[in-house]
Amino acid sequence: MKWCFAEVFETVASLVPDSLALINGDVRRTWRAYEDRAARIAEALAAAGVGHDSKVGLYGYNSNEYLEAQFGVFKTRAVPVNVNYRYVEHELLYLLENADAEAIFFDAQFAPRLAAIRDRLPKLKLFVQIDDGSGQQLPGAADFEAIIGGHGRLPRQDHSEDDVYMLYTGGTTGMPKGVMYRQGDFTLGLGAAGLGPDAPQTGEGLTAAVRALHADGAAPVSLAACPLMHGTGLWLGVFIAHFLGGTAVTFRNEHFDPHALWRLIARERVTSVAIVGDAFAKPMLAALREAQAAGTPYDLSSLKQIISSGVMFSTEVKRGLLEFADITIMDAMGSTEGSMGSSVVSREAPPGETARFMSNPTTKVFNDRDEEVQPGSDEIGMIANGGFAPIGYYKDPEKSARTFRVINGQRYSFPGDFAKVAADGSLVLLGRGSVCINTGGEKVFPEEVEEALKAHDSVWDALVVGVPDERFGERVTALVSPRPGHVIDEAELLAFARQRIAGYKTPRRLIVVDTVRRAANGKADYKWAKDTALREASAQPTAQRTTLGATS
Repeated sequence: MKWCFAEVFETVASLVPDSLALINGDVRRTWRAYEDRAARIAEALAAAGVGHDSKVGLYGYNSNEYLEAQFGVFKTRAVPVNVNYRYVEHELLYLLENADAEAIFFDAQFAPRLAAIRDRLPKLKLFVQIDDGSGQQLPGAADFEAIIGGHGRLPRQDHSEDDVYMLYTGGTTGMPKGVMYRQGDFTLGLGAAGLGPDAPQTGEGLTAAVRALHADGAAPVSLAACPLMHGTGLWLGVFIAHFLGGTAVTFRNEHFDPHALWRLIARERVTSVAIVGDAFAKPMLAALREAQAAGTPYDLSSLKQIISSGVMFSTEVKRGLLEFADITIMDAMGSTEGSMGSSVVSREAPPGETARFMSNPTTKVFNDRDEEVQPGSDEIGMIANGGFAPIGYYKDPEKSARTFRVINGQRYSFPGDFAKVAADGSLVLLGRGSVCINTGGEKVFPEEVEEALKAHDSVWDALVVGVPDERFGERVTALVSPRPGHVIDEAELLAFARQRIAGYKTPRRLIVVDTVRRAANGKADYKWAKDTALREASAQPTAQRTTLGATS
């Protein structure tokens, strides 16, 4: 077996054909049906001239169809391209042009957006519409079920571990960029995550693991609570479970409903849930408390693990979840550009300090002279992933050269996160350098300040940015939203934060908003935060506190 997505999935389908692969609502697909539908999708793609290294957009909410289309794309040796369903027309146009997309699978509700830009996308030669009940229709688009029913199976292709896998990421600023991996590196890395470090990373090792799990009735049932259009949901919520012959449970997450999530976990006997930090965990914990107070607690007996990556997952919330469920919580430190470390806690090993992680053996922290930061030195450096790293950014050699560099003969990925190295070797994550604030010559990382603010009982969420200041260069400004039923007291909150962080890091201005804006994957919308802070600074330059509505 080659370490390629199509061959791994085909191997699993041959081992456990009658086991469940996909669940969405009342629709269930076995591995046999999953593989067969993907092979027919692949034949439809090939008939349209889509083949090796062609780019194919996936534009929709979480669904069985999203994963079936992706499997079909892998079978043709083409490259799936994740499309952010929140993009407006000009952003959508940029992404599809940048990706050189030749085909696109899309939920019907997005037909109007595609109709508005299709004339400017001459490379797009196949549109496949997924019926989502919206009643929308793109003229000339093929129907998803019709192409499955109208095509035979594409014969298995001669896959290569050098085939490209790509995921688009927006980062904290700038336009989206495609992060490219060798499929051999990426799938083998996922195999190691699923099989464990002591298992043989071979086709035989994968086969043995799948058979053993199914013989014991222990195949994973994984639920991506966050969108599949982002790496956390897809990689942690689907791929790892699929590699072990497990089931991927999806639901249309147009509006995150934590009560619906807990009901789904109980109904489908979910064993693992993928989320994105506090943006998901906080409302999930609140829903558990509401259900308990109402005398209708959720059945969490099947749940073994919550896994998170991408944004802050605070200690207080982890502790709260562990009160309700005897589970392992894995907080993975990483990005689309690679994994760097993790924090694993449970009732037996309770959570400690937020934003502290044990690094992977291949992870280093380098200062600006490319020297390793020494443990306990209090020096700040940039985190480097020396494990399986991307090839580079699609059509951006300059950014690739800056991000993926060789030091002492080892190739590293530098996603842009800064950290200190504690005396015990653990990483103290500070945040992304692109949003670092320079105030009076001191560096302030927003996530550290946000964590201090969010620890207060009155605060539900917070983002911190820098605004221009004549004296200090930049002034630390915080946008905070109150916890339901609470009122934020500025003096009390700032005094609270001052006990946790240095004075120069404490916000000089608080802007209270109804809702702190985040993307669908829970990541911070620093552009919105910066724009809001600048607008308020211009309108009320001497004010220390302003209250704004959610739409500001």
